[in-house]
Amino acid sequence: MKIQILKIGFLFLTLAALCQTADAQRVKKKRNDGGGGNTTTTAGTGAEQGATNVTRPPVNPRAGIPIRVDSTGMAGTEGIGKSMRPTGAFGHITDSINNKRQPLTYEYLRYDDALFAEKVWRELDLREKMNQSFRYAGQEDNGSQMFIDILLKAVQEGKVTPFADDRFITPKTMTEVTEMTQGSADTNEVRDINNPDVVKEYVVTRASFDPKSVNKIRVMEEWVFDRESSRLFCRILGVAPLLSVMDASGKERGTKAMFWVYYPDLRPVLATYDVYNPKNMGASRMTWEELFEARMFSSYIVKSSLDNPGNRNVRQMIKDPILALLEGDNIKERIFNYEQDLWSY
Repeated sequence: MKIQILKIGFLFLTLAALCQTADAQRVKKKRNDGGGGNTTTTAGTGAEQGATNVTRPPVNPRAGIPIRVDSTGMAGTEGIGKSMRPTGAFGHITDSINNKRQPLTYEYLRYDDALFAEKVWRELDLREKMNQSFRYAGQEDNGSQMFIDILLKAVQEGKVTPFADDRFITPKTMTEVTEMTQGSADTNEVRDINNPDVVKEYVVTRASFDPKSVNKIRVMEEWVFDRESSRLFCRILGVAPLLSVMDASGKERGTKAMFWVYYPDLRPVLATYDVYNPKNMGASRMTWEELFEARMFSSYIVKSSLDNPGNRNVRQMIKDPILALLEGDNIKERIFNYEQDLWSY
């Protein structure tokens, strides 16, 4: 009986060894058939091997030299992910509750009750003290808490649609948005150690997009006086992050909109993110949607439809920047006085 058991065990060991040998031969054959086209391109030295692990590098059609993309140094990747332990000393609102929060429905405004309506374009300079919450570089379980990161995440996840203009006519593709959020690229040659005259590959090092490079946000809104309720309403219609345009000397000479998003589509997303309170994080539970509706930000008017038949910006009509700011305050005061002049005390 013992001899039979030993024979059976020896048979199983033999079969296992044969199967392992066959698997090793199949893997070796698959690697040989694949050639070098689908393998990961790495350099010879340890520093080059630690640079990146990019599969199937594109080939330079002119020189036939492979191009490797180096994605090291990408900022904003630290601390991403959900914490496996409570990160606060007191009970926090769970993610399930955060995700269920919805903005309040707007009060319906009839077309016939709109006694007064004017559109206004504002710019928020995030470098101002009152707007510092927009630049809070913190990480939570739902991701980065910086406003531009929240906006880009909503666009990348398809929760909102990016548009090329403030009339929301032409949607932008994700490729166009990604190109605007990519940093500058630098191409370096990697030469053969044994023959320095031979270029093995080109390494393209692309810097990561710095969300703090977005210093301004443009907001389009409409002020409506409703005769039914006898009050002035402000409805935000669109939001656009602005990229700074630099001249040769490195001085900012203007801005350009990355994309426009329709604010009513963005409200449900903003309702799931809390605003950073620099004074007391335990006293405030304000969401980004509540911040915009309560207008707790500092801004200045750059364009309006009030007495503007040419549909031009304030800076196009007034070149002096100080006088342009004063004209924006004048527009704000005229809208405010319209409501006040309807009442008699």
